[in-house]
Amino acid sequence: MLKGIVPILATSFHEDESVDYEGLRRQIRYMKAAGCHGTALFGIAGEYYKLSDEESEKMITIVVDECKKVGLPVVVSCTPHSTHAAVERAKRIEGSGADCMMLLPPFFLKPSGQELTDHIRRVAGSVNIPVMLQYAPEQTGVTIPPSQLIQLGKELKNLKYFKVECKPAGPYVSQLLSDESMKEKGIFCGNAGYQMLETFDRGAIGAMPGNSMCELYLKVYLTYQAGERAAAFETHGRLLPVLNHIRQNVEMIIHYEKQILYRRGIIESPCCRRPGFAGDMEMDRLFEEYYSVIAGELGPYRE
Repeated sequence: MLKGIVPILATSFHEDESVDYEGLRRQIRYMKAAGCHGTALFGIAGEYYKLSDEESEKMITIVVDECKKVGLPVVVSCTPHSTHAAVERAKRIEGSGADCMMLLPPFFLKPSGQELTDHIRRVAGSVNIPVMLQYAPEQTGVTIPPSQLIQLGKELKNLKYFKVECKPAGPYVSQLLSDESMKEKGIFCGNAGYQMLETFDRGAIGAMPGNSMCELYLKVYLTYQAGERAAAFETHGRLLPVLNHIRQNVEMIIHYEKQILYRRGIIESPCCRRPGFAGDMEMDRLFEEYYSVIAGELGPYRE
């Protein structure tokens, strides 16, 4: 059963915006050394929507291969908007040797409820590996009631996990787990782990934040699991101010997560593909102020 801290892999770029494939490998080695329980490729914070098909294909091969080398479970997200293309990508993900496939339901032009569930059934049903359904209404604009996910979980035996990142996430997690059939499923929180402690209290088994501050997320998770609730809340409380600042939109958190990865020596450039976030001096100043509180626990990475 996949559980714990499973961060989203950032797509590292060179300064000319070409993909830095060695930077992907280095991130994986860093997460393994930090003690992460897995990683995920093509999360929303991974800029999957800025990649060519050729780049995506190469990244699947490289990331799965590196994860196998170091012994880190890998989740690969299936993001195409047409059911036909998503089924093809799902089979490619399964064939790559990935441990789990995350499925982001289509959201462009807001398909109807029936079309949405048909898509999920067909794509998840086209593979045998475990599937994680990503529910991210803030980013996609598509809402799905908990009852619909519960029904899909009953129908699809390989639908093992749900990544919940709605706001508020806590009540949604509780509604999912109120059904007896969901007790054997795994719930992860997203949204940069912002609501991780509340979702843990309600039965979530892990979090899928960005990967630049893995050590602190791991400290929160491990102290919580050890019953050291006060320590978990104290660590999470030190994370919240910087998260509150940098997660004002998706491109903004991508930008600052890469700044952290870069200054820690994990990637060679903080480059994001354009169009992207464009801040100002005041935003950067606030970031530095908030980040300084936790920077001492996030030193340079050395292999």
